[in-house]
Amino acid sequence: MSIYEQFGVRTIINAKGPSTRVSGGFLEAEVSAAMAEAGRHCVDMAELQAAASSVIAGITGAEAGIVTSGAAAGLLLGTAACVAGLDPAQMSRLPDTRGMKDEVIMVRSQRNFYDHAVRAAGVQIIEVGLPDRVSGAGVRDAEAWEISAAITERTAAVVYVATGRSRPVLAEVIRVAHDRGVPVLVDAAAQLPPASNLQHFIALGADLVAFSGGKAIGGPQGSGILCGRRDLIMSAILQNLDLDIEWAQWSPPLGLIDKQRLAGLPPHGIGRTCKVGKETIVGLLVALQRFVASSDARRRLVWLARIERLAAALSTLGNATVVLRDGLLPKLAITLMEGTAMQACVQLQDGDPSVQVDPSEVENGRLLVNPSCLADDEVELLARRIREVIG
Repeated sequence: MSIYEQFGVRTIINAKGPSTRVSGGFLEAEVSAAMAEAGRHCVDMAELQAAASSVIAGITGAEAGIVTSGAAAGLLLGTAACVAGLDPAQMSRLPDTRGMKDEVIMVRSQRNFYDHAVRAAGVQIIEVGLPDRVSGAGVRDAEAWEISAAITERTAAVVYVATGRSRPVLAEVIRVAHDRGVPVLVDAAAQLPPASNLQHFIALGADLVAFSGGKAIGGPQGSGILCGRRDLIMSAILQNLDLDIEWAQWSPPLGLIDKQRLAGLPPHGIGRTCKVGKETIVGLLVALQRFVASSDARRRLVWLARIERLAAALSTLGNATVVLRDGLLPKLAITLMEGTAMQACVQLQDGDPSVQVDPSEVENGRLLVNPSCLADDEVELLARRIREVIG
């Protein structure tokens, strides 16, 4: 009996991808073993995050970095760092930002549910731009000059959500923000692969970048990375750590926290709710090292082999077309000729075994299969379930 069966929880076939809603993917044995070993010892958490900073900085090219409890936690901590800096009095007041820099600028077409993590720091989001290209009314989106015009003495940061379609391009956003002395926080939660993006945003000049650790990297589902400028990372970790300690006793690692730059020890910060455990930190670091030691091409071949097997098994579907979409992350698109794609999605989800597919194109009568969280021995079972529902 599996651990999930012991608790009365059914397991699913995850053909959607590393979404938090469906618990992400699998941990490699090396990552799981590292987490188990980490759980058998006690350490100073500041020392562990300092070690993590060294690893993350070496891989990303950033000045420093920390492991967070997910990319959304990175957005909260990053925003709090941009607001409070290294002032312990301001740290202690968040999310009360009265009299402080209490605004962040975002392009209107980049607003999304996850910017709640930004607003949780106590800031107001100032939207710029009219996304005509998104609404179909024209070709324009926000432009760099609009971001510059929106910056005031109350602006704590510009928050940029990185996708292949984000406008203006990040380099222009960084240029106008830095011209006004404002940091740029990049939400790059799902921007892996390619692995080169671990360095790309920092190389462009971003001040802080948040990545998910539980997606392509293959770390624990509740992990993430926040990397960037040393002073901002110092502020972020100070608002995250357990600081229930006397000043005289507190000796944090200089590589992560320079005690001499502080007027005093801040109380537990707004990011204390984003606690990340030693097991998660170690698991993320091992997964990150494994991720960069491999290659995008090698990962693509593994995923492509699964998708090709699935496509072959579905080649006889009579009332659907099956198209392989190649790329860094190959996917299978299944377009239904009869019925509705959402109905098929629900039937797959409610059957036995339960199958979760990507429903992002159901309005076009299409289901997508993402192979990144499929086990090799699940491919034939997945094909059978799809044939039962669609064929």
